[in-house]
Amino acid sequence: MTARLFLLTLLGLVPIMLVPSWPTALIVAGVIVIAAFVDFFLVPRVHGLELQRTPGPMVRLGDGTHSTLTLLNGSTRRMRIHVRDAWVPSAGAVETRSHHVLEPGEQTEVRTELLPVRRGALPGDLVTVRSRSVLGLIARQKSIDVPASVRVLPPFVSRRELPSKTQKLRELEGRSAVMIRGMGTEFDSLRDYVEGDDVRSIDWRASARAQDLVVKTWRPEKDRRVVIVVDSSRFSARRCGEGTVFDAALEASLLLTALATGAGDRVDVIVADARVRAIASSHRAHDPVHDLSVALTPVDPELYEANWESIAASVLQTSRQQALVVLVTQLDESTVAEDLLPVLPTLTAHHRVVVAGVEDPTLRDLAAERGDVEEIYTAAAAEAETLATASLQTRLRGLGVSSVHALPEKLPGALADLYIRLKVTGGL
Repeated sequence: MTARLFLLTLLGLVPIMLVPSWPTALIVAGVIVIAAFVDFFLVPRVHGLELQRTPGPMVRLGDGTHSTLTLLNGSTRRMRIHVRDAWVPSAGAVETRSHHVLEPGEQTEVRTELLPVRRGALPGDLVTVRSRSVLGLIARQKSIDVPASVRVLPPFVSRRELPSKTQKLRELEGRSAVMIRGMGTEFDSLRDYVEGDDVRSIDWRASARAQDLVVKTWRPEKDRRVVIVVDSSRFSARRCGEGTVFDAALEASLLLTALATGAGDRVDVIVADARVRAIASSHRAHDPVHDLSVALTPVDPELYEANWESIAASVLQTSRQQALVVLVTQLDESTVAEDLLPVLPTLTAHHRVVVAGVEDPTLRDLAAERGDVEEIYTAAAAEAETLATASLQTRLRGLGVSSVHALPEKLPGALADLYIRLKVTGGL
């Protein structure tokens, strides 16, 4: 029943008030019932309408996309319909309701703008269609499942740092050709000696032939291996800043992948907790960052403990040659000491290992509060947590493992800087 039937009923009260009697009331009620009954058969049935959703292109979180709903009147009657193209709330659908009049065989399209607020494959909800006749007293309504979803990739906000990091890598490569002789670098060329060059780089045979001092220049090796392990266990689901620890880990992984592949290295990414959730590789990938984003899009943290023995086995299976292994996880004292430290010797025996952790920005705020007794105790707990993390980093350094611990927005840049230092000094 529609609002028009309600208004017709109100109008029926006028003759009843003018001629108050039972026959008048029965006549008015009969007219209303007959009109509604006739209108019910005049309303075209919704099953004659054919629906199809066409999702728009995949986008990164923060960008808008759309979905196109195609309506085809497959019946032999004119259809007056109201349509609600519903989506899950995280899809951010705008103006989902529309009104159409379709002739038999006519087709139209409804474009729904989407502003997603969460990454992943966001599915469409039911499409509700309400059909009515010219009178509009009675309407037929049906909710139809029209499968479709839009894919929202991780935001990759840190890509704005990529040009500066790439330029820094090129500058340091040039500087390393003059000043640095790393153990893992390749011979580049010969040039004349200038003041400040390392005397160990002098090529005495070439100097004798040229009758002047000549030095060798070196360049960082390319086609090295980088294996990034992203922890998707329960610690990664913790809120940290505007997102989660896992979101910050994805940002760091994307920036490091873009930087390393641009430098000519091969990158493999493993997302794991109690099991391996996803594996992506830049090998033979046309756009490694895009492929990695697509592979990581459907993955969310799960409330399980990380199985580091299984993760270490996956790393060793992924790369049998020496590689830079970056473990992006939570630097939690008890968890790392009990689970991660026992398997580190297995990894450090074959690879160069780096542990990257996301710093909780609320700790700094809590440590700065000194108002009352409760805030002082809270600040002491925050300071104790900070000192425990620093102690853990010292223990890792004693095992020959480098570590990075930074705020969510600074972790990608800090990890990229560490990669650059290892690259130009032959540590990779």
